[in-house]
Amino acid sequence: MSAEPRILSGRYRVDETIGRGGMAVVYRGYDMTLGRDVAIKVLDRDLAGDNAFRTRFRLEAQAASRMAHPAIVRVFDAGEDSETQPDGSVRPVPFIVMELVEGSLLKDIIADGPVPVDDAVRYVDGILEALEYSHRAGVVHRDIKPGNVMVTEAGQIKVMDFGIARAVSDSSSTVAETTAILGTAAYFSPEQAKGEPVDARADLYSAGVVLYELLAGRTPFRGETPVAVAYQHVSEAPVAPSEINESVPRALDAVALRALAKDPFQRYQDAAGFRDALDATIDGKDPSKRQMGALTSELYGPNPRQAAETARSLRQLSTDTTMKRTQAGPPVAWIWAGVALIAVLLIAVLFWVLTIRPGESEVPSIARIVPDVSGMTYERAAQALGEEDLIAIRIDEPDGDVAPGNVIRTDPSSGESVTPEQEIRVYVSTGQEMSTVPVLEGLGQDAATTALEDAGLTLGTVTQRNDASLSAGIVISADQTSGREIPTGTAVNLIVASGLVTIQDVTGYTVEGATRELEDVGLTVTTKEDPTCVGDAPPTVRAQSLPPGDVPVHSAIELSYCSGS
Repeated sequence: MSAEPRILSGRYRVDETIGRGGMAVVYRGYDMTLGRDVAIKVLDRDLAGDNAFRTRFRLEAQAASRMAHPAIVRVFDAGEDSETQPDGSVRPVPFIVMELVEGSLLKDIIADGPVPVDDAVRYVDGILEALEYSHRAGVVHRDIKPGNVMVTEAGQIKVMDFGIARAVSDSSSTVAETTAILGTAAYFSPEQAKGEPVDARADLYSAGVVLYELLAGRTPFRGETPVAVAYQHVSEAPVAPSEINESVPRALDAVALRALAKDPFQRYQDAAGFRDALDATIDGKDPSKRQMGALTSELYGPNPRQAAETARSLRQLSTDTTMKRTQAGPPVAWIWAGVALIAVLLIAVLFWVLTIRPGESEVPSIARIVPDVSGMTYERAAQALGEEDLIAIRIDEPDGDVAPGNVIRTDPSSGESVTPEQEIRVYVSTGQEMSTVPVLEGLGQDAATTALEDAGLTLGTVTQRNDASLSAGIVISADQTSGREIPTGTAVNLIVASGLVTIQDVTGYTVEGATRELEDVGLTVTTKEDPTCVGDAPPTVRAQSLPPGDVPVHSAIELSYCSGS
């Protein structure tokens, strides 16, 4: 006889295992309350025993549950159950309930063999679409890797585990501890490897690693330990993907190398910019080898391997006693002539300094060009402006397209000529502006529309529904809960009373039964005897004054019945 299925929180039935990772096991499950298939992720026992992690995990899972996007696996619920051990002790069992996605993990697709370039670009574009949405919502994933990306049977990308990586990161103090949980450091950004604070650009770096792996068939950095790989992320220059896979266009080399820049300010500053660069490779020209060399030098500096080989060659030349000079040194007369020329130049400069008039030493004011600081943090932007002798004045402004704390634009704008010490207004994003959903139930449609506009929201679709207790136009319900914070400008859909009720054909009913049914939907019922026909016992309805169908609420209806003998 099979064991009883496990039920979490009295609601979620746990079925067969469908996945296993470094920090959790994923099961197919069933939501017995809503009657739908789900995926249930149960956390590893060691992580479940960490109180700080459980608290952080719950809060981050709640934040992730608010994100609704086709490219993101929905988080429906997060909770904590308990389990009694053989020794009688009770351990917590934290879990999250997610959308069940039918498809394949991207890491399994990569493991099956080379991925066509077009598919690689499409997969990464889907990842960036999810990141563009999450970054706008203020959520940084922190663990973008092929193991957290699903490809549905229809070829759609679904990114998983938003919020979980944040919980792990905040509970792990070292690279070694974090990678023990997340499984690999191959997709870490340099700032994550160094334990520094990260922002959305760390996700873009990890997406760049995924792009590189899809194109080249392997990650840019590999090592025997997570620490060795982390070191390479911080200090090594990656080889262009086309040097590993000749079928990769050099235009994609440029995109991958830009995404893997060590300095976050040299990477794409947002997911939209990364996607635009990918799109541009479809019809764009491949850069020349010289242009690729210049890009590599800009992002990573001189090639470390080439520098080491040059140094080794110089050491060999300096210690090789078998090599002989093939040309005599310069004549002694030339040396003394050079010394005399230098002496004359020094005397001339000294004479000019001693005879110059004080007024001539004043340097005229030189115009400054406003640098482009859009996408930078305000602190970095203020530093860049300060280096040009300009004064930054911060002005906060909501913007759903720019990460909070980053610069939207400047006034005067970048490229304009200004005077030194001029004040530059720097507009800094406060993130997506949010509005509170007002109480709408019970309001008339016009009043509800006004309340939405006053809150910075808009009226969406209006669906009418029959309700015996409400007049026409009264709001029955809305698709957004009152008091909830949602992005400003969101459309809120309403269900309003139609002012009608539906009545049935009650002829043939007993008068008592017909009266009860019609009064239950709010109608006023009167009866009328008809002595011209033979009555029944008990009397039955012979005719009704209103036909079956929709009628105005609180209508009056007359029922006729036979009373003759």
